[in-house]
Amino acid sequence: MPADVLDFSDPAFVADPYAAFAAQRAAAPFVWHEGLQAHVATSHAAVSAVLRERRLGRIFAERTPTADWETFNWLHADSILDSEPPKHTRLRRLVAGAFGRGHVQRLAPRIEQLAARLLDEATDGNDTFDIIEAYAEPLPVLVIAELLGFPDLDRHLLRPWSQAIVKMYEVDRTEAQEIEAREACREFAAYVHELAAARAKSPGEDLLTDLVQIREGSDKLSERELIATAVLLLNAGHEASVNGFGNGLHSWLTTGRAPIEVTEDASVEAAVEEFLRHDSPLQLFERTATADLDLLGQELTTGQKAIALLGAANRDPDVFADPDRFDPNRTPNPHLAFGLGIHFCIGAPLARLEMQIALRTLLTRYPDVALAEAVRRPTFVLRGFEHVRVSPRG
Repeated sequence: MPADVLDFSDPAFVADPYAAFAAQRAAAPFVWHEGLQAHVATSHAAVSAVLRERRLGRIFAERTPTADWETFNWLHADSILDSEPPKHTRLRRLVAGAFGRGHVQRLAPRIEQLAARLLDEATDGNDTFDIIEAYAEPLPVLVIAELLGFPDLDRHLLRPWSQAIVKMYEVDRTEAQEIEAREACREFAAYVHELAAARAKSPGEDLLTDLVQIREGSDKLSERELIATAVLLLNAGHEASVNGFGNGLHSWLTTGRAPIEVTEDASVEAAVEEFLRHDSPLQLFERTATADLDLLGQELTTGQKAIALLGAANRDPDVFADPDRFDPNRTPNPHLAFGLGIHFCIGAPLARLEMQIALRTLLTRYPDVALAEAVRRPTFVLRGFEHVRVSPRG
């Protein structure tokens, strides 16, 4: 059966793709999609196979004309996300070495302070507030800025840059959005270049300093690799945390508010995993065949694409009992929201920590928080809400 029930141009499908995912999964969990010109995986097993198959690579194709897209192209070509072994192995080893110096763990008290401050500001004199704009969105930007050591006065620049760049990952972007993305890439790269040069002369106690200084023998990150890593950490980390929290909170508030014991770490951790599973922030991950291969009975030729639909995998009834039900106590919860294999999200521990602290802080202060209004973004790949307005006191 062709993947004709998956109509990525249909606003109704983009708004709620899960029934179509279920129909496609039941009919053919790995099948050719004519519109996308790719083989599409919708089951947990098929998505896992696509993500683990080493003959399917993350191959970045440069955009043209190269003079217009130069910075955008190298920011991707020199990043962990868009490279393959041996380059990917080398980059991930160096970046993981910098991450492994306790940066994530040291941030927990600071994340708690930031979350509390944002809630203070959001609820000061307000009967309702937009939890995306006032809480879920600024928190990870502030955290990543803290992680990298970006000066306080410059942190307002980061969110607009990230929002402009990530629009390039949608299938229906406009020419105006492409122009904005190219400009954001140039400005962001130039900013990180200057900041990294300053850290080389005057080191700090931040991840950017460690990325500048990290060495393994004679190997180190090139200037472009360092800049691409910093940009990726903001873009990917920001989107995963914002949309994961917003989507999950909306699911919880609209499906009966099953108890979340905020005084128990295990309960908060389980709830966050369900936030990530039930309405996944990243829906699509693309791979390209680097050789002819047979995968799950489908013949792929070199250059053909395979697409892993992560949100579909995370609603697979063969893996998750009653998969459409939001269950904050679901265990085990082997969701694929952060991917799998060599491209498993390197920032997953930080995203989880941010979301756990954000959820615990919110529900400790406002256990009766209630939904007032929600407006979903008209995007598929990065799934989230424009606005989730809540009443903090019910």
